[in-house]
Amino acid sequence: MDSGTTGRSLAVIGGGVIGLSVARRAALAGWTVRLHRSDERGASWVAGGMLAPHTEGWPGEDEMLRLGLESLALWNDQGRGSYLDGLPDGVVTSRESLVVAVDRADVADLKRVGEWLAGQGHPVIGTSSARDVEPMLAQHIRHGLRAENELAVDNRAVVAALEAHCERLGVQWAPAALQLADVRADVVVIANGIDAPALWPGLPIRPVKGEVLRLRWRRGCMPVPQRVVRARVHGRQVYLVPRADGVVVGATQYEHGRDTAPTVTGVRELLDDACAVMPALGEYELAEVSAGLRPMTPDGLPIVKRLDERTLVAAGHGRNGFLLAPWTAQQIAAELDVIVGASLGASR
Repeated sequence: MDSGTTGRSLAVIGGGVIGLSVARRAALAGWTVRLHRSDERGASWVAGGMLAPHTEGWPGEDEMLRLGLESLALWNDQGRGSYLDGLPDGVVTSRESLVVAVDRADVADLKRVGEWLAGQGHPVIGTSSARDVEPMLAQHIRHGLRAENELAVDNRAVVAALEAHCERLGVQWAPAALQLADVRADVVVIANGIDAPALWPGLPIRPVKGEVLRLRWRRGCMPVPQRVVRARVHGRQVYLVPRADGVVVGATQYEHGRDTAPTVTGVRELLDDACAVMPALGEYELAEVSAGLRPMTPDGLPIVKRLDERTLVAAGHGRNGFLLAPWTAQQIAAELDVIVGASLGASR
């Protein structure tokens, strides 16, 4: 689906990274695309932007690892037609991930994950000199795993760039769709995250809250880290993602309906854990506190498929929306090709 004109119309419901990626891919293929979106900022605005199938993986999550690695390869692909084609160079903020052990129990977990990845044919690099890799780490942190081909992106810059590219391709904007009957198009893609079940009852997607902090570098502070750093502190996961002007710290994860108000406990734990991993971050400015709702599924895998002859779904990406955006756009493009092919065959 790289060229040509289909002469058919597509409505994409959802203006986050998934909806925008699907709309752009379809517009490039010649579809007339209308994207329905609300004015509210969703999970894509709050995200950390990690593209980390290795360092976010855990033994038993073999299918998620496979999908993540397929999509990471699309992110890393170079040249015309790649996912990054049409997006500015500055959207990529890191080209390596480091997951570190804060205490002895973590060392055993690192070994377990490393052995699992090696067993899957995707080894990562172990180190017992983590501070040589990332000098901002606390002095007692020594052990880590490095994934040298993982990326991080500025999530907000990616969304803005996708919006601009869609506009250049002629994608039309429309208000949020409240029911499918109101959407006029030959084909519809439901890509509105936690709101997808409202359009197609029975989709097993639920909101999971996550708080995220943004710390801004100040004059006189230690420089911004050069790679994503992940750790577990007191049993809690924390990640530190570099940006041009600072660090994104995340993320809590718990179910609390559709509440997006940051809590004192969540913010305090994130700050404590971040400073336990990189003490120098205590001198940075606390620039932003926010919370979003991840669209989670029971098995943690996204729902990307056809629902009926006219309707497709691309939702339920959980914490991996940015990572899986290229793969999702590719899968939907393949389904659209099938639809076009079936239509041409029926008209003969």
